[in-house]
Amino acid sequence: MYADPVSFPTVNRKIVILATLTAALTSAGCGNDQPATPTTRPPAISTTVATDASGATTVPTNNPPRESTAAPTTLAAPTPTSPPDTIPIEDLRLVATPVADGFEQAVFVTAPVGDDRLFVVDQSGIVWLVAGGDPQVFLDIRERVRFGGEQGLLGLAFPPDFEGTGLFYVNYTDNGGDTQVAEFRSDGLTADPASERTLLEVDQPASNHNGGMLAFGPDGLLWIGMGDGGSRDDRFGNGQNPASLLGTMLRIDPAGDPYDIPDDNPGGELAPEIWATGLRNPWRFGFDGNDLWIADVGQNSREEINRVDMTADAGANFGWPLFEGASCYLSNCDDSGLTAPVFDYSHGEGCSVTGGYVYRGEAIPELDGHYFFGDFCGGWVRSLAPGETEPLAWLEPGAIAGLSSFGVDGRGELYVTSTQGGVFRLERAP
Repeated sequence: MYADPVSFPTVNRKIVILATLTAALTSAGCGNDQPATPTTRPPAISTTVATDASGATTVPTNNPPRESTAAPTTLAAPTPTSPPDTIPIEDLRLVATPVADGFEQAVFVTAPVGDDRLFVVDQSGIVWLVAGGDPQVFLDIRERVRFGGEQGLLGLAFPPDFEGTGLFYVNYTDNGGDTQVAEFRSDGLTADPASERTLLEVDQPASNHNGGMLAFGPDGLLWIGMGDGGSRDDRFGNGQNPASLLGTMLRIDPAGDPYDIPDDNPGGELAPEIWATGLRNPWRFGFDGNDLWIADVGQNSREEINRVDMTADAGANFGWPLFEGASCYLSNCDDSGLTAPVFDYSHGEGCSVTGGYVYRGEAIPELDGHYFFGDFCGGWVRSLAPGETEPLAWLEPGAIAGLSSFGVDGRGELYVTSTQGGVFRLERAP
């Protein structure tokens, strides 16, 4: 899920400081490209960012598995449901409010639509249920999960009819190192590990670039993001291989045996499950109406965000390894037939993009339509406003150590997770 090791220079830029979260961070990778400048606003709340002996900002790398010192704990109450009065966006400040802590490595948080609970994915192999008291185990499949580095329990998706069926889906790395997409059955409070039904198994030639996200689109179908098989430089040749399920966005109907292929998948020379190709390591994607937003982790210098139309762009090719972001990666690049990113940034800003969502909640109406994203190494949070090409900065570099994912609750409010064990809700500052 994360970037290959690189070196991260200090970013000498005044970016609005909006969180009071500090953590001990370890140094990680980046190149020497000049960073793109986000739109900023005057500082609001001061905080301390960790630095190394040279004074450079330090950022997290692939955190090794750590031992839990206590059971996870719920820290914050739910967001108020009544929308506040709006203010000019230049006056708006956000904070990251701790919601729950103590997870081994939190890598995702989600909820069924309309559900007031949260479901937290712990990379070690547990799904936790947060429902007011201390988190409870919803699903525990640790004995089936290879956990470490970029491997583990990586994704969770609830179908629209979860309340009636109790069925849900996960993406994990099995003990052999391969990707498993599986269905489980629950009573709404706990899930039975013995109910597992395997939908899809994909051989992984290396331990990194597993993708791991899966989600139900507005079409009611299950979408699955797959990395290119790992190592570096697309060593296994999957990025532009139409027959490989690696380096792709897959789209299936899990109601089949073990699944069905939608009639309107692009097909042709592409494997029947494939909806789009040319991805390196899609680390989180999200839907907004017909728009599909995909964040794809880069190699040496560029991180990218893609936006495509579900109804018009089936068969899109995002270009890896011919391109990294909007830049040519291999010699003699030809961009004919490729889909360019809507935004990319250099490794002067971070090293591994963490994709998010378009905000459609009620608590912060000023941000309706903004696409939120962050960076695992940079630890910052930014957004792209509708129609804009430069981001707004909301949380400063280092604010969220090991920013592993964004999530949306059942009411459309935004959360972030950290490999340091925490879950945070994005809220307007008091």
